[in-house]
Amino acid sequence: MANEFLPLFYTFHFYLFGLIALAAAIVFVTRKSPVAAALWLVVVMVALAALYVLLNAEFVAMMQILVYAGAIMVVFLFVVMLLNLGHPSELNDIRGKWGRLAAGLVGLALLAELMALSAGGAISGLRTATPARPPSEVVASPGGVIGPVAAPLFREYLLAFELTSVLLLAAIVGAVALARKRSA
Repeated sequence: MANEFLPLFYTFHFYLFGLIALAAAIVFVTRKSPVAAALWLVVVMVALAALYVLLNAEFVAMMQILVYAGAIMVVFLFVVMLLNLGHPSELNDIRGKWGRLAAGLVGLALLAELMALSAGGAISGLRTATPARPPSEVVASPGGVIGPVAAPLFREYLLAFELTSVLLLAAIVGAVALARKRSA
């Protein structure tokens, strides 16, 4: 019975997380505070990771969370705070009772959805959905799931990967240099 609702489940959540990603991206580009904008960008990254999970790309989803929403956003927030670009009055994005009420309603809707799915047995049936590749192919391939993603990254795209790391390092060094000139 739970398997007949799986296509509806995936379709609903695809549009839900797509809408969340679009709305958070719009809010991200409209923020005046760089700290608030960075936090909204984390919401976009998490919504994209959820879309990757729905597409059976769990490794890419975890890398999205760990690398982008985790490491790069921490570095970005560190640089922003080091430069002291944000003011404490700009950090509160949800102002007034209407913003808090909307956040509470969204939280209650997500909790009700989780309870409805667990009561209907749909959560236990999610992992039985047909994956993009049969598990025997994933296990038989050298490197498992990570090999097909890592091989092009460190072969064809190695130069772009290294240039990105040097660019991030240069940005951090520049931010530290700017911060030292202000404090001196």
